[in-house]
Amino acid sequence: MRVLLTATVMSHIAHFHKSLIDMLHGYGCEVHIAARNDLIDKQGLSLDTADKIFDIPFRRSPYSFSNIKAYIELKKYIETYNYEIIHCNTPMGAVITRLAAKSLRKRGTKVLYTAHGFHFYRKAPIKNWLLYYPVEKWLSLYTDALITINQEDYRLARKRFYCDVFYVPGVGVDLSRFRPESFIRQQKREELGIRDGTVVLLSVGELSKNKNHATALKAISRLTNNNFLYIICGSGELEEHLKRLAMKLKIDHKVKFLGFRDDIPEVCLASDVFIFPSFREGLPVAVMEAMCAGLPIVCSAIRGNVDLVSDGVGGYLHDPCDVIGFAHSIEKLICDEELRNKMGRTNQREVIRYEKQVVTDIMQTIYKKLLDGDA
Repeated sequence: MRVLLTATVMSHIAHFHKSLIDMLHGYGCEVHIAARNDLIDKQGLSLDTADKIFDIPFRRSPYSFSNIKAYIELKKYIETYNYEIIHCNTPMGAVITRLAAKSLRKRGTKVLYTAHGFHFYRKAPIKNWLLYYPVEKWLSLYTDALITINQEDYRLARKRFYCDVFYVPGVGVDLSRFRPESFIRQQKREELGIRDGTVVLLSVGELSKNKNHATALKAISRLTNNNFLYIICGSGELEEHLKRLAMKLKIDHKVKFLGFRDDIPEVCLASDVFIFPSFREGLPVAVMEAMCAGLPIVCSAIRGNVDLVSDGVGGYLHDPCDVIGFAHSIEKLICDEELRNKMGRTNQREVIRYEKQVVTDIMQTIYKKLLDGDA
């Protein structure tokens, strides 16, 4: 059986769906991937387990003419290989894939879409509802199974869309990569030049407008306890802007930009508090990984984050633009090691529900239903 996985960029599949590829191989499937190749910019990520890879010129913008070329190329591959299952991801990748697969679906091909967080959500800009919602509702007519990864999206899709809707708790995390061994923590802190006793604040994510690192920087500039170092792991178009902001706020000596990292588990274990002020998320892997490492979370009170973190229990939730609220919670955790440890232990217990094997078992059930004609 041939299965095609699609996404706007290959790094998405490499980062989030390797366990799915392994699961499909375990069933004897031949797995092909179609996405734009951005792996050259993502050190440490690869798709070497895929059977075939097609470089498709998807673009994230719905207005890009490259997506017309992407549709033509993808449709050619879809009709050539006659896939039994096509599993699409990311907004534009999924739109183009479902359009390209319409004719093959009439011949029995099953189409899945994993929505990693709709662009329309509670408190989303009205333009998002006007642009993205009608398209997704229409395309649900050409979708056999829609997989949502947070409760808000699941409830909305069940109520308003035309296809079968499933809830899967994210893409899963590998708990075994986050063993809290003291020598790993000490070794990584020495490697990063962190002095003993310094409280390490950590953010992980693309340096983009959506990840909202500016709120974290502004909050940190208001701290009165200076016994901290703020580490940001990630790359992106706003890197220079954020560095200039740190200098403007006179905290550049307290902030380290580490760029893209392939050692996130070790960096998490070397840290003490996780900060995540995003505007929009599906079910953030970065937060789940921080929970695995036993870190308290200070994050935005948005869809996805609220699925993972209980306010005052595993961390603190604030409006994404509430600089004072973020500053207050961060300061509180810097000053109270016992509170950090208590919240961290809570998060380690809670994150077990999102373990990779749990997700794999649910995905196996969904695939079986599709192939048996029950979905």
